[in-house]
Amino acid sequence: MTQDPSNGTRLQTITLGGGCFWCTEAVFVQVRGIVDVESGYCNGHVNNPTYEQVCTGTTGHNEVVKLVYDPAQISLRAILEIFFVIHDPTTLNRQGNDTGTQYRSGIYYSTSEQQQVAEDMVHELNAQKLFGKPVVTEVLPVANYSPAEEYHQDFFEKNPNQGYCIAVAGPKVAKFRKTFSEYAKS
Repeated sequence: MTQDPSNGTRLQTITLGGGCFWCTEAVFVQVRGIVDVESGYCNGHVNNPTYEQVCTGTTGHNEVVKLVYDPAQISLRAILEIFFVIHDPTTLNRQGNDTGTQYRSGIYYSTSEQQQVAEDMVHELNAQKLFGKPVVTEVLPVANYSPAEEYHQDFFEKNPNQGYCIAVAGPKVAKFRKTFSEYAKS
């Protein structure tokens, strides 16, 4: 945990894999209480992999976003509710046309409390059969994290007219704003 110097609040970090990190980042930069979003790679076996290496699917890494959030403004449960709505947690190693282990659904925690919240949510979603299929989201401690290359950071913001951003990221952002307007930054 780090401390927010402006108000003394203890900030927390959670790392999420919901397919292409461009899409996941595009949503979470707009969430109230999220103070930093960084695209990166985690839970693989190669130190500091490149995007090209991760894309081969041989490094074991997942494309993720590392979120630093203020629990006084947004709960982990609310963050995970958003996460489960903006991607398909029932497809193993796939999000839309993006296929491979690097696109798996994952919650990578840094505290035992985060682990409990994440495991409880996956259990609840499966018990409720909310998605009609089992949730396959892995819940693991974050390991071997490294930030993605600079050109991946804030990709949607920098490239709103890029084809993938228009076709995939834009609709996810719109879905977030419609479904979770109370959590949207103004």
